[in-house]
Amino acid sequence: MSGSERLTLALTGIAKLRRGRRIDVLFRWMTEVFAWAVLLVLGAIVIELLRDSWPAFSRFGFGFFTSSAWNPVTDDYGAASSILGTLVTSFIAILLAVPISFGIALFLTELAPLWLRRPVGIAVELLAGIPSIIYGIWGLFIFAPWFADNVQIKLTDYLGGLPVVGTLFQGPPIGLGWAVAGLVLTIMIIPFIAAVMRDVFELVPTTLKESAYALGSTRWEVIRHIVLPYTSVGVIGGIMLGLGRALGETMAVTFVVGNAHDVHASLFMPGNTIASTIANEFTEATSLPHRSALIALGLILFVITFIVLALAKLLLMRLERAQGQKA
Repeated sequence: MSGSERLTLALTGIAKLRRGRRIDVLFRWMTEVFAWAVLLVLGAIVIELLRDSWPAFSRFGFGFFTSSAWNPVTDDYGAASSILGTLVTSFIAILLAVPISFGIALFLTELAPLWLRRPVGIAVELLAGIPSIIYGIWGLFIFAPWFADNVQIKLTDYLGGLPVVGTLFQGPPIGLGWAVAGLVLTIMIIPFIAAVMRDVFELVPTTLKESAYALGSTRWEVIRHIVLPYTSVGVIGGIMLGLGRALGETMAVTFVVGNAHDVHASLFMPGNTIASTIANEFTEATSLPHRSALIALGLILFVITFIVLALAKLLLMRLERAQGQKA
């Protein structure tokens, strides 16, 4: 190879390196712009919520959070019943969905025969894809009447007379209320949590589990000491995904919660949530206080969701730090 040919090759290589650097710089700037765009959109949402909800906060003050009044005629509004309903229904859903989802994920990854894992896994994913309004219609016309006739009456008869706890199970057997809304939410979020748990359980290296079995560990010991510690971060992430879905669910809850602005201790009495109140009344909010109160509810839901996600992030950081110290 002559000197001119070597020089040409060297210049070509230098040109490729420079072009690669320019592409890298462009790619970096593009991704940074996208990241800042997300923050700007989030900030714009918060500013808009604050601006439009300020008339309600300035008019009702702190009493907006403690009052259950909701009277569009007199423009008297309070968020207590909506906040309480959102927290109660989400708590019921996550309390029931987590162990069920955990069992489904463990069955699919550790216990089910190979020929059964795929169809059951596909069924779980299909349940996650069903629109929420379908769950609401099913809950209103099928599940709520069945629950009222076969479950609610018996629970009221057997548990309604107990001191303190009995108030949770008192109410007319109409099948609409926090309990039914929480159960419908449970059915809705189980596929999401189970799918995430199954995916993270499948990431556990086979060599780790086989080594534990070779040392004489039982299946439960392998799950407890190998699978769960290895996937704890992903499991908590799946639970938070389901909780976020439960907190913000609208149509399914609107169908079965009863939509009553009341603060009570019974799970069987009609109630409401933040999302159901907004869905029911936003198109009819003609006055400024009414519209501002609904937007204030949206801001409250935003804050609740942010707090939940922030606590989940802190928990994940603590788990990662603890795992690092053990390692």
